[in-house]
Amino acid sequence: ARGARGGCLVLGTANVDEALRGYYTKYDCSAADLNPIGSVSKEDLKRFLSWAAGRLGYPELARVVAAPPTAELEPTTEGYQQLDEVDMGMSYAELSDYGRLRKQRRAGPLTMFRALAAQWGPGSARGLGLDVVAEKVKFFFRMYSTNRHKMTTLTPSYHAEDYSPDDNRHDLRPFLYNVAWQWQFR
Repeated sequence: ARGARGGCLVLGTANVDEALRGYYTKYDCSAADLNPIGSVSKEDLKRFLSWAAGRLGYPELARVVAAPPTAELEPTTEGYQQLDEVDMGMSYAELSDYGRLRKQRRAGPLTMFRALAAQWGPGSARGLGLDVVAEKVKFFFRMYSTNRHKMTTLTPSYHAEDYSPDDNRHDLRPFLYNVAWQWQFR
């Protein structure tokens, strides 16, 4: 906007799940002036885009929803495409569940395991073994605690939801953790 009065703002595009998992580079994609989707989960964003595609008449948004999530950090070649969920070791749906439990129910590892054992475990639609649920919860908390320090540099977000992990304005938990979780993972 050369010659225009005022300045321009750089908008960020990281969602709440990527922040919660630490799936971004500190001072790279976190270096923006405002992030309009920074407090919204990928699952909620997909629901909104699907709604807007049909209800508001923006059919191209349906293609965005259908596209596999990728940070495009590696070149796509024949037979290979970099995919966020593969790189993260968890799905965005799982991250959404972790984030809601962590923030809205104040769940630590044990409380989260108990909730997800009922939601994902034997007898549920997913039918995962309790050992698998336990490993998923442990992996999440290891990644969360390893990357929590990145939260101190998050771009300010519009807080449309109550599950944001943004520690500067919305979640005042510690940003440094003992990543071994030796007491919680016994």
